[in-house]
Amino acid sequence: MSIIWTIIIGFLAGVVAKFIMPGSNEPSGFVMTTILGIVGSILASYLGQALGWYKAGEGAGFVGAVVGAIILLALYGFFAGRRSAV
Repeated sequence: MSIIWTIIIGFLAGVVAKFIMPGSNEPSGFVMTTILGIVGSILASYLGQALGWYKAGEGAGFVGAVVGAIILLALYGFFAGRRSAV
């Protein structure tokens, strides 16, 4: 059941991140939005543990997942914009 909740929270975090940071060259679709949120959650958990905000094995939560997904969208926009300009 944990993986199902991870997918649901990941999807919702991806939707919120795309709403906060819209763009024309962002990845779209249900699957990509879900992957964006899940990877954003993993990124936020890793950064939070590295900075001492979370204990080992503790997840970032919904807000952390949204922040991680926004970071990923910003990185994607930076590299996708750079690639199309070349």
